Amino acid sequence: MKYIKLGNELEQASQLVLGCMRMAQKTSEEIVDILTTAQEVGINFFDHSDVYGGGESETKFAIGLKDAGISRDQVLIQSKCGLRDVHTNYHFDFSKEYIIDSVEASLKRLQTDYMDVLLLHRPDALVEPEEVAEAFDSLYQAGKVRHFGVSNQNPYQIELLQKSVKQPLIINQLQFGPAHTVMIDQGLNANMHNHFAVNRDGGVLDYCRLHNITIQPWSPFQVDLAQGLFMENPKYAQLTTTLKRLAAHYQVSFEAMVLAWILRHPANMQPIIGTMNPERIRSSVAAFDVDLSRSEWYEIYKSAGNILP
Repeated sequence: MKYIKLGNELEQASQLVLGCMRMAQKTSEEIVDILTTAQEVGINFFDHSDVYGGGESETKFAIGLKDAGISRDQVLIQSKCGLRDVHTNYHFDFSKEYIIDSVEASLKRLQTDYMDVLLLHRPDALVEPEEVAEAFDSLYQAGKVRHFGVSNQNPYQIELLQKSVKQPLIINQLQFGPAHTVMIDQGLNANMHNHFAVNRDGGVLDYCRLHNITIQPWSPFQVDLAQGLFMENPKYAQLTTTLKRLAAHYQVSFEAMVLAWILRHPANMQPIIGTMNPERIRSSVAAFDVDLSRSEWYEIYKSAGNILP
């Protein structure tokens, strides 16, 4: 496992994050196995949200840590807030009251006094940055949240928040993987007259690198939320074939090869793996043993149907 610094502040974070969205579906025994495996391979960073499993993922995670004999100071816990009524009248809420109430509820479920990182879960069109700043200040001064970030936000949305928020925003969760390359398509096709040249995210990749914001790629195996896993999509058959061939060449799992492609990018990203399968957790760490050449990296990129100018 490789350990990195997030922003200028949070050190010794494992470069692979275990996403806990599906933890609510697991038994107590399975969760102990998952967390023990994560610890064995060096993963110390865990990603949550107040909506994962209706909060049950956080609850089961806390119980699992105790059952596994893993102390609080051995892990870094990140959670997110801002999504409301996801099964009824789904909307976003970055109000001061909701942020604070959400964090308090998460801390109770997580059985801890503090979060290492709090992220705002997607953008809120009705955001009032001053309210967010007040919420963050309150949580920070009380010692309940140590670091802050966002998810799925473009540069100007981050700039708008950062104008009022005193604490640096050190993380941006963004979807990225070999079948979801929006962050790099436009840069490669700058000044070209094709649909790959469309700037869809405000240059968020370069912005995050310039401002020392760590990108956490989520769902690296998906095309998008609607199309699901690229390995099951015939449109990406060539990509799957290329990744399988290179995985066999480097003697690693398919999952490790996908992660190796992400880790090869110099932005020093921190991918989130959402598997609850201990064997896949173990095999994913082999991604650090792969040293992809530039030609191999670009071969994977082009295998997804992307063009180079």
